[in-house]
Amino acid sequence: MDIAKLPLKLSAGWLRNQYRSGALTPEEVIREIILRSLQDEEMNIWIEPPSYEQIHPYLESLSHLDKERYPLWGIPFAVKDNIDVRNYPTTAACPEFSYLPECHSSVVERLIAAGAIPLGKTNLDQFATGLVGTRTPHGAVHNALRPEYISGGSSSGSAVAVARGQAAFSLGTDTAGSGRVPAALNGLVGYKPSLGAWPTRGVVPACASLDCVTVFANGLEDALLVDRQVRGLDPTDPWSRSIRRQAAQLPAKLLFPAEPLVFYGSHGEEYRLAWELARTSLQKLGIPVEYVDCAMFLEAASILYDGPWVAERWSDLGEFVQSHRDVVLPVTERILSSGNAERHTASGLFQAMHRLQEYKGETRMLLRNAVLVMPTCGGTWSREQVEADPVRTNSEMGRYTNHCNLLDLSAAAIPAGSASEDMPFGITLFALADNEHLLAGAASRFLGESGEKEAAETAGGPLASTPAGEEWTTLAVCGLHMRGFPLEKQMTGHGAYFLREALTAPCYEMVKLQTTPAKPGLIRKAEGGASIQLELWKMPVQSVGRFAALIPSPLGLGRIELQDGSEVMGFICEGYAEMAAENVTAFGGWRFVF
Repeated sequence: MDIAKLPLKLSAGWLRNQYRSGALTPEEVIREIILRSLQDEEMNIWIEPPSYEQIHPYLESLSHLDKERYPLWGIPFAVKDNIDVRNYPTTAACPEFSYLPECHSSVVERLIAAGAIPLGKTNLDQFATGLVGTRTPHGAVHNALRPEYISGGSSSGSAVAVARGQAAFSLGTDTAGSGRVPAALNGLVGYKPSLGAWPTRGVVPACASLDCVTVFANGLEDALLVDRQVRGLDPTDPWSRSIRRQAAQLPAKLLFPAEPLVFYGSHGEEYRLAWELARTSLQKLGIPVEYVDCAMFLEAASILYDGPWVAERWSDLGEFVQSHRDVVLPVTERILSSGNAERHTASGLFQAMHRLQEYKGETRMLLRNAVLVMPTCGGTWSREQVEADPVRTNSEMGRYTNHCNLLDLSAAAIPAGSASEDMPFGITLFALADNEHLLAGAASRFLGESGEKEAAETAGGPLASTPAGEEWTTLAVCGLHMRGFPLEKQMTGHGAYFLREALTAPCYEMVKLQTTPAKPGLIRKAEGGASIQLELWKMPVQSVGRFAALIPSPLGLGRIELQDGSEVMGFICEGYAEMAAENVTAFGGWRFVF
């Protein structure tokens, strides 16, 4: 492949297929990314830009790894400069704060263990305090599409690195919306897991009790791929907790704000119209819709900066700020120092905690099996407008984001059309901490056919280039043919592309067959059984016969009932095989067996 034709929108699936075919090598991709970073140097994306000398050890280590066994083999990613990467200074956009970590943060360590390549450290609003991307001594990060506008913050460089083709995905952080606002302003997916679902060990705290590590990607599938690698309890992290994400599922209903929303800035009217169009599209998804009073969410949002949680920022960073006021940006110093105000008393903290606990209880009732939808941003600003009025403009950017972590919600920010030319519009889906699977289901349904096409392209599938009228069938796989497993190449080799995750109806058992390598067998039971996680793929009808001929006994293709009552073709196992096999139904799916 001509490296000059490396697409602007990089994805893990596309890169993996290029690596497998020999059309590209990770080293070629890295060299092109370095070139792109130099060409975009004036956009202030990086603090520690990609350097071949720094990246070479990771490239060298790939030669010793089997690309089929490492889901992120050779996939380049950027890291926000408040997240530790060994041998890279962590500065949080304050050079005098700089320290050299001796080890990777938990999330970076897990990504590297999956084969991913860290590229460098990205620019941010200093100490992750801001939603605009301009509060940095390294120069405001330019919007990826319209450089005169803000990029969003605080994870500004991380978002723009992906949008400008300098990373397949990137890590950000999110306390008040920093992992969602930049996604919306640069046309990306921004995935914010539940509090503690991804470890925060090795992250410079903003509000330690609310901080999340997040991911920016060009598509939902890449965001969820990263989630699968980094999710899980870290015993060394006091904020870490075990929150298992289930297979994607549609919510019972979508919730919309009943009250008129506020839109701001010189493009406020375009944003309002974009929201109306997005809402109309959502109402056509076949999911019941309900309009609810969202005053509670806006009231909860006000607690973040007007309440005692700003004192938590001061407790983490106050000592440094007090002794280095001359090197902290004035607007950042003013916000952080407000946490030391006399009005933040112990009794005030408990009053706010008790009020917030009531909001959490109401939220749990309201969002039970439901997803709340809001605009990610109600408008945007030029960098000049932010410079003239830095506090008000920044505050407006958090209008529909600040409530999220305080209420222990998960969130997915996804593209939803445009407000104006080269001005993406985005919406955010919110769910309870243990309902992240509803975010994936609703987001996938919203993306619809265009989302399926993108999934095909990022997975290396042929949908965009197949002859008109070619027929496709849905195929359910539950073992070695799933993404990241050794036989995934048989799926892509027969022209198939990943569609989504799913669950069987609760009438199946899974056994571990005594083969080499071990394979799962999915057996339908007349009584009992459970729901088993699997993947749905699209395969050209003309390829199914050739594919089926490769399947050894006692496995074969048959009809599988899904959780929603529909049936698809998929892998089944003859019942006699369970006599000599280990029953692994309790794991819930083959991914959890190993």
